[in-house]
Amino acid sequence: MASFSTALVNAGDAPISFVHKKKYLMGTVFEIVAYDNSPARASTAIDEAFQQVVLLEGMMSNYNSDSDLSRLNRTAHFHALVNFWKAVMRGERAPSPAEEERLRGCVGYERVVLLPPDRVDFRSPCVQIDLGAIGKGFAVDRAVEMLRSYGISRALVNAGGSTIYAMGSPPGQSGWVVHLRDPSHEIDPRVMMFENSVSTSEQTAPSLLGTDSAGHIIDPQKGTPVRTGVAVSAVAKTATDSDALSTTLLLVGPEKGRDLVKTIAETAAIWISREGLVEASSNGPQILLGTAMQSTAPGPNERPAN
Repeated sequence: MASFSTALVNAGDAPISFVHKKKYLMGTVFEIVAYDNSPARASTAIDEAFQQVVLLEGMMSNYNSDSDLSRLNRTAHFHALVNFWKAVMRGERAPSPAEEERLRGCVGYERVVLLPPDRVDFRSPCVQIDLGAIGKGFAVDRAVEMLRSYGISRALVNAGGSTIYAMGSPPGQSGWVVHLRDPSHEIDPRVMMFENSVSTSEQTAPSLLGTDSAGHIIDPQKGTPVRTGVAVSAVAKTATDSDALSTTLLLVGPEKGRDLVKTIAETAAIWISREGLVEASSNGPQILLGTAMQSTAPGPNERPAN
């Protein structure tokens, strides 16, 4: 979850106002704030940006049986590893080590071949595609493109707090102040964003029925849900990149993740545990902690992102 700052200002004699809209999409609340001299234009641009997400949801959703992705995955002869653990999470079946082992052989990008101009070939009878690690990020990037096509240059696109893209900056400010996920409620990490994105990945919280419940993020090597209480936030130039990077960094952990961040320009990451332990790495953007950024965050209104 994240929060951000906005303000109403004057640019010369003409007031620049913001338009703020929300829409439930992709299983979460998408939220867009856009500044413009014309509230009507900003409103139309936001509506069209949301429509882009609607179209992509119809293509990429695993939960919509009529989506393009669901139709593609039906060519597989039996269910893949992710679907197995989703069924466990829903209480529809118990974990089976034998089936875990069998389904682990279905995992791997090398089993998916892209054939021009627009075909996909599965090289395994059980492989399926799941876009959970990049789907929202890709949708955010397309929404940003639509806003730009309407001449919008100052906006924040927020996909349920898990992926946020900052276009330009609010008038009179140097960037968008975004508060990052902090499972310890002690660190208050913040980043000043300008023409970049931040995403947060965190394993599903344990079930109230027990501590051995599965989670939605699967370790592709072990074939089981990753066990961690850490939240990882990653900053990158695009929302697709930050979405993919945060999931990757959650899987590999800070020891390997710090080195990975150093190899990618304009990225940064922070790992925060429930106990307040912090690991961080940066190849450009700075993630600040506590009150360190307060003097550079003049926005008067801080609202939680849903």
